[in-house]
This record gives sequence, C-alpha cells and structure tokens, in this order.
Amino acid sequence: MKEPLLVIAAGGTGGHMFPAQALAEAMLERGWRVRLSTDARGARYTDGFPDAVQVNVVGSATFARGGVLAKLLVPFRILGGIGAAKFRMLWDRPAVVVGFGGYPAIPAMSAAWALRIPRMIHEQNGVLGRVNQLFAKRVNAVACGTWPTELPQGVEGVHTGNPVRAAILEREGAPYIPPGDYPMSILVMGGSQGARIMSDIAPPAIAALPEHIRRNIRVSHQARQEDLQRVKDYYASELITADVETFFDDVPNRMADAQLVIARSGASTVADVSIIGRPAIWVPLASAIRDEQTANARQLVEAGAAVLMAEAEFEVAPLTAKITALFSDEQGTMKMAQKARACGVVDATDRLVQMVENLAEAGKT
Repeated sequence: MKEPLLVIAAGGTGGHMFPAQALAEAMLERGWRVRLSTDARGARYTDGFPDAVQVNVVGSATFARGGVLAKLLVPFRILGGIGAAKFRMLWDRPAVVVGFGGYPAIPAMSAAWALRIPRMIHEQNGVLGRVNQLFAKRVNAVACGTWPTELPQGVEGVHTGNPVRAAILEREGAPYIPPGDYPMSILVMGGSQGARIMSDIAPPAIAALPEHIRRNIRVSHQARQEDLQRVKDYYASELITADVETFFDDVPNRMADAQLVIARSGASTVADVSIIGRPAIWVPLASAIRDEQTANARQLVEAGAAVLMAEAEFEVAPLTAKITALFSDEQGTMKMAQKARACGVVDATDRLVQMVENLAEAGKT
C-alpha cells in the first residue's frame, strides 16, 4: 500500500513558498509522499525543498501582468492547468490538498474541489489573498498564520501561526538586553517592495538622536541595490557604525542582537520578530491592495510589543522621537520584548501538520 500523498499548491512569492516548504519537510518526516503544484515563478523557490518532493509545474497565470493578449489567454491557461491537475489526482489520488495562495494554487485547489478531495488553505497574512479568498468557502479548513485574520462571514479559521526557518527557531526567546549606556543595535529592514523609504528616513532619523543615545548606536541596514552606496556614505559621513547590505544571510543573529527592529510588517518578518521577541517599529507597505501589512502588525501592536507608523507619518522627526522614547525606557522595551515573544507561535508547523492529519482521517470515513 502506498504512503498517503499530500499535494501542496503554492507559488508566486517566497511568502507562499516558505511555509509550504516547512509543511513539506514535516510531512516527509512522517512518512507521507509530497507533491508540489506550482508555476514557473514558484519553481524558482523550490531549491530549498527536499529532493523527495515531486514538483509539478502547472499552467497558471495572473491578470495583473502582461498585455491584452496575455490577459485574454489567462482563463484558458488556468483551465488547462485544472484539467492536468485533475488527471494527476485521478491517477494518484491525494489524501489531502493544501493551498498556500498565489495564482499557481488555482489549478490544484480547483481540481481538489471538483473531485471532493479533503482540502484546506493556509493564509500567511492578516487579510486573505485573492486566491485564498476564492477558496475560503470551498475548503474543509482554513489555517491562519496571523491572528486575527479577516475572514468571510461564516468562515471559521484555526490559528496555526506562520512556520519560520530553523535558524529563527534556534534563536527563539534569545535573552533581550534593554537599551543602556553601552553599544546598542538597530536592525532596519525593508521588503523587496518599497524599501526605499527605509533608506530615505531611517539614517537621518538615527543621526538626529540625542548624543547620549546616538554615540552607542550600531546599525544593520538592509537596502536596495540602488540605495546601497548612498546609505553607506550617509552613515559614514555621520560617523555612525553601520553594516549596509542588500541581503543579510544572518538575519536571525542580527535580530537577536538588536535592541530595536524597524521594518515592513510582512508576515514572515512579523513571525520572526515574535519568535525571537524584540521591540519593533512597523511601517506597513501603503501600496498593498488589501492593506495586509497593517493587519499583520495588529496583534503585536495591540499587545504593546510594537509601534505602528503609517507611511504618511514615517518621517525623520517622528521616527527620531519614537526611537528616543523607546531607548529612554529600559523597563518599557524589556516588557515589549517579552510581549512580542508571548505572541510567537513556535509550533506553527506542528499545528499545520495536525490539521492535515485530521483532514486525512476524516476523509477516510
């Protein structure tokens, strides 16, 4: 008898693929077979997946890109992808199908719905993405990475949390050193979109800090390639010790060493900060269509673990004032770190696994 098969449908961005990878690894360890259904864009993120995961590149598309002809062909590409997915599932029927969002999830999730295969979705953000919105009422369960998550009326979600990388888990609950008269670290991170505002505002805001705080500051600043040199030059001209890179491969360590994180509130970053437990200033991406980054930050802000600054108010003087207030309150920042940690979901992957196994059992009856 074959081991049970899990089909994971995801793609488009790392935000969809990283939690999918965590689930794939965990299910393989439990003796399941795993197949990933994605498109060419999603396939670029599969290098980190175990070799045992079978990758099927399906026909899918989005109405958001391409010219008029490309948009006209979208429905036909999706229908072709659904047909191919149904054929594969009839040939090798999955025990469960899990969608993580993104247009590449449409074919497999549609096929699972048509064939009445047990199915669920996982939403990373505090607001459902377009594809998960489409399937929210057509699945057996909805797993929520961010809590609370805005769901359609009549749909109940299960708070699983967002799976994080092993390197983040290794720094879980790392001791927090509150601000004081000694070297202090600020980690500045902007996501792939709209990171320029971080490079425009954070350096002069840090430079404007009162001297008794500024003299102790060390900065780790993640900047876009086009902003890299000017940010480096600015910090150097202000005699501020700063490590400025386009990408840090040791973010978990830098985050654990930081007294404060200033960042976009992408779901993965919020999850990382809550697992390690650090005070944060969140700057949600204003151009996000569903304002999901504000929703992502909500739990930590309401818990008193973070400060929210909308882009409209993210300017030099207000940011300087907020950093000064935080770095002048040793007990306050210590409590923020503790509250952030209390919001972290360390066993997010295990919770997802349990939901998959429960669906598989229910599907047998």
